[in-house]
Amino acid sequence: MKKLIKNIVVMISKMIAFFIHPFIVRAISFLITSLHTQYVVKQFKSGGKNPKIMFPLVSHGLEYVSIGDNFDVCARLRLEAYSKHLDNIYTPELIIGDNVSINYDCHIGCVNKVVIGNNVLIASKVFITDHFHGEITYKSLKLAPNLRKVISKGPVIIEDNVWIGEGVAIMPNVTIGKNSIIGANAVVTKDVPKNSVVGGNPARLIKNININKYES
Repeated sequence: MKKLIKNIVVMISKMIAFFIHPFIVRAISFLITSLHTQYVVKQFKSGGKNPKIMFPLVSHGLEYVSIGDNFDVCARLRLEAYSKHLDNIYTPELIIGDNVSINYDCHIGCVNKVVIGNNVLIASKVFITDHFHGEITYKSLKLAPNLRKVISKGPVIIEDNVWIGEGVAIMPNVTIGKNSIIGANAVVTKDVPKNSVVGGNPARLIKNININKYES
C-alpha cells in the first residue's frame, strides 16, 4: 500500500512538473530573489545600485556591512560581522566594492576589517576571515573552542580585479594584490603580490606577470 501511494505521488509530481512551463519557474525564482534582495539591502550600513541577493542568506551584523553597485550573490552565503563575542567587544567593518560576484556556499566573517575591492569574482565554497577562535597557547587550549577569545591578527584586503577560485580559504592579516588569481582550494596565509597567480596549501607564488612590460 505504501509503495502504491509513493508511486502515485511520484506520478502526480511528474505530471505537475511536465505542465509547469520553465518560464513560470524562472518568474517565481526572480520574484523570490527580488523580494529577498529588497529585504536584505535595508539592513546594510550602505548599499549600491542594482544588488541581487539570492535566497537564502545567513547573516549577522549587516549594519556593519557596506556594498557597492551590482552586488551579485548566489544562494547560501554566510555574511557575518560580529561586534561582540562572549564579553569581548569589536568594531567590525566589512566593505564590498562595485561589481562583486559571489557564488554559492561562501562564508565571510569579520570582527576587525574585511575589504573586497571592485570587480572581484569569488567562486563557490570560499572562506574569508579576519579572525581566529583563541591563541595557540596552553591557557587557550584548555578552553572549549567556542569559549576562547576571538582574536584578529589583522584585516583582510582583497584589491580590485581579483579572481578567487573554488574552495579557497583566505586567512587573517592578508592582502591580495590587484589583478591576482587564487587557484582552487588554496589556503592563503600571506600577502599575494599584484598581478600574481598563487595556489596550494599554504598558497605559494606560481606566476607573476609584469604588466608594465606589455603596456610600455
